[in-house]
Amino acid sequence: MQPIRRLRLFRAEQSGTVTIEAVIMLPILFWAFCALYTFFDAYRYTSIAHKTAYTISDAISRETNPIDDAYLDGQHGLMSFLTRSSSTHRMRVTVVRHDANEDEYLVEWSQVRGPVTAHPEGDASALVDQLPTMVDEERMIVVETWSDYEPPFNIGLADTTIQTFVFTRPRFAPQVLFDAST
Repeated sequence: MQPIRRLRLFRAEQSGTVTIEAVIMLPILFWAFCALYTFFDAYRYTSIAHKTAYTISDAISRETNPIDDAYLDGQHGLMSFLTRSSSTHRMRVTVVRHDANEDEYLVEWSQVRGPVTAHPEGDASALVDQLPTMVDEERMIVVETWSDYEPPFNIGLADTTIQTFVFTRPRFAPQVLFDAST
């Protein structure tokens, strides 16, 4: 009977259980907090990247005068400022025109900031599947951005590039021109 009684007393003993539970649970809770923070930060950064692209697209769509390299440099700087990130930012601004007679989309001009290539003039084949339906001779401003994202904690989420694709119609003029001479 003595061994059974000792087992019952051992089972009923509760001193030290809080310490053992803390040793087991605190690392798990810390990892869960880091994971939640990292995923929230990734979604926050994605949201900021999209809002930045919409802001740049909207600003360009309101221009009535031709834009130039200095204007696009300023928009690229605005992108860096709004995302509050020191990572590499890339931006491509393209104006596409729809020709209903030929049923084709044509690139009127395309400019880049950062290590990315411009769309060739006249060829909008890479954009056609992403553009909305357009009427004859309508222009569309396409702003594409890429921002590198590095997670704050290593929880299994790899470094990634956040890509945005935003299109906007010109608001106050039928088209947005680019002046390369300045």
